[in-house]
Amino acid sequence: MDVIVIGGGIAGVATAYQLRAAGHRVCVVERFATVAQGATYGHGGTVLPTPLDVWFGPTFMHSRQGAKSGVIRKTGFNGAARLFEKQLSSWQEPQAFSRQYGLLRPLIEASRDAMADVEARFGLEFEQSNGVLYLTRSAQEWQQTQPALELLRQYEVPHHVLTPAECAAFEHSVPTDPEFAGGVLFDQERTANCPLFTKLIKQTLDTQGGVQFMLNREVEAIRLDGQRAAVELAPRLGELTSSREVDVINADAIVVAAGTGTLPLLERLGLRVPLHPLRLHTLSAPIAHEECAPHVAIVDAVKRITITRMNHRLRIAGGAVLQGAGQADKPLSEAVTKDALALLGQATHDWIPGAAKISAALSWDGLKLLSPDGLPLVGNALHPRLFVNAGHGPAGWGLACGAARLVADLIGGVTPELPADTLAALRPERFGR
Repeated sequence: MDVIVIGGGIAGVATAYQLRAAGHRVCVVERFATVAQGATYGHGGTVLPTPLDVWFGPTFMHSRQGAKSGVIRKTGFNGAARLFEKQLSSWQEPQAFSRQYGLLRPLIEASRDAMADVEARFGLEFEQSNGVLYLTRSAQEWQQTQPALELLRQYEVPHHVLTPAECAAFEHSVPTDPEFAGGVLFDQERTANCPLFTKLIKQTLDTQGGVQFMLNREVEAIRLDGQRAAVELAPRLGELTSSREVDVINADAIVVAAGTGTLPLLERLGLRVPLHPLRLHTLSAPIAHEECAPHVAIVDAVKRITITRMNHRLRIAGGAVLQGAGQADKPLSEAVTKDALALLGQATHDWIPGAAKISAALSWDGLKLLSPDGLPLVGNALHPRLFVNAGHGPAGWGLACGAARLVADLIGGVTPELPADTLAALRPERFGR
């Protein structure tokens, strides 16, 4: 089959890889000059989510004060954004959290398998590093993590619950003064460089053939007529629309994996999905003192700030800003950006003092989509030839790889290995139209 994939981030490139592996011919349309330039570019590094860092459940926005939860509400927070927050907070009750994580877990494990297969085939090196240490400050925060710890035990996820002294003994960069509540170590979970992985997959596809990348092109509309599907491309920069025919590419199927660009494309087809933009921030800081730098990734479990080492720099990611969907294309005010970056700097000072030269850090911000039930949108939508792979949120870029395999199975008529209830929970049309 001929398949068009809209989007050249991790979701789009992973989908192209799985489709090609299944024998399809693929065309990837990407609006930037190369892949991994949108939200993929600034990812914090966590590969797959644990119950401690999925973006729903007891620790997400638990505090009514945004700065304490690590999520900032932008001035002008509107009704739709408040409704989204209310819907997401409904998963904080332990039983609801357990049910929802139970639906997501098969996708997590499928993603683990999909990534392992790619690595085994091609021997890719994308700055993988084993070990993630989650830390909590107060007794109240520690109590909030207990439902997640219960799920870790239930699913027999390898982990170690550590006292503050044990955290400091394992990771020398973590101070015991001031006191904190404790930590959870995942010595088998990884962090890695998401944009590098995405570019390496593209290089592999370029070498193998069968996948065309149309860069610097943006999809203006999707056509779904009869037995074929097509996309209309926006004019090239500087091109006069009156002097040309509309560029149309036909295919047997279309996969929308365009990040925030997914929303308007689906809306024009009549499907309004309540994905909400979260603006995430990243600081890439030189290591100030090697003896203070951590040897595993550090995660502030409640503020959801991740600190990972990438060569001679530290990547500090988090500082989420929840804003109205209509404001997503507008830059944040200087004050809000300052607050978000201050959260990152403070977390670095608290957990690994002296390790990062924050004054010389390079900052980045970008949008990620999050659904009101915390699960991505993966599967068929609206038309037999339209598929979606989007809305994975901030917690783990590896999810896109398992979702890509699911999409390839559905397009190829292969029965997915995921349970029926998980497939239903991921359906793009689960929120109605």
